[in-house]
Amino acid sequence: MDPTTDNAGQTGDAGSARASLETLRAEIAKAVVGQDPAVTGLVVALLCRGHVLLEGVPGVAKTLLVRALAAALDVETKRVQFTPDLMPSDVTGSLVYDTRTAEFSFQPGPVFTNLLLADEINRTPPKTQSSLLEAMEERQVTVDGTPRPLPEPFLVAATQNPVEYEGTYPLPEAQLDRFLLKLTIPLPSRQDEIDVLTRHAEGFNPRDLHAAGVRPVAGPADLEAARAAVAKTAVSPEITAYVVDICRATRESPSLTLGVSPRGATALLATSRAWAWLTGRDYVIPDDVKALALPTLRHRVQLRPEAEMEGVTADSVINAILAHAPVPR
Repeated sequence: MDPTTDNAGQTGDAGSARASLETLRAEIAKAVVGQDPAVTGLVVALLCRGHVLLEGVPGVAKTLLVRALAAALDVETKRVQFTPDLMPSDVTGSLVYDTRTAEFSFQPGPVFTNLLLADEINRTPPKTQSSLLEAMEERQVTVDGTPRPLPEPFLVAATQNPVEYEGTYPLPEAQLDRFLLKLTIPLPSRQDEIDVLTRHAEGFNPRDLHAAGVRPVAGPADLEAARAAVAKTAVSPEITAYVVDICRATRESPSLTLGVSPRGATALLATSRAWAWLTGRDYVIPDDVKALALPTLRHRVQLRPEAEMEGVTADSVINAILAHAPVPR
């Protein structure tokens, strides 16, 4: 055995990267209380080169969570507040006429960054929402026929209010499918809310994360090493079949008009591998698939109106499928 290999079968660089990402999660907790699943989801998305949709009522620290992630990572970040009058060029950038040179020059939009916070993305019309599609999928922006690559790493973390809130536009299915994960941010427990208020009483300022002690503890090199290790995480044929069976079951569910696409199955396999590696294993087990099934699949299915009226949710349908799908041994 190579002397730089640790107990989990990963190289020393990979072990160091895992430690850095564990520290990253702890660093974010200095600013955000009680949202460990969402923090873990953001780390998984970074490992999978995916994007994250954060949904919750106003005031549950969705924006603060993304800002804390940016502060704990040594990467560039920009924020776009999505509004009803926002134009696609406000996100991607546009050609601007330079009177000194009598030529048009490209002015990059805020999408040219490592971590883009798309705040309240469902408050802007679909035309502007769709301006992110090429950036999310191809990691480039085409303006006036010229493709312009985005920096690496690149992650879109979009927040949205629940769709029943006033002034919101539901995201189109094609765009929802581009998000690797949809993380729901719940209201805090009583004790967590007490902790939040205690921090504020002691002088915590959510607009000054540096004063709160949040420091960069990981960077692009850690992500690169971690992604290489995740790519080597073993997946047995039985686990692959398990993922496929879960996704195919959504297409046959009587409660759904739209099931999970093959892209969704690929996403579930990727997030399961990332979670397996984060927990210290170099192989995937069924529990990894179960742990990531809800955030990976909930936004890729569509309920029938009659099922929705009966109180059925996407999460309840997926949980029922997980309960009945044969688990490989």
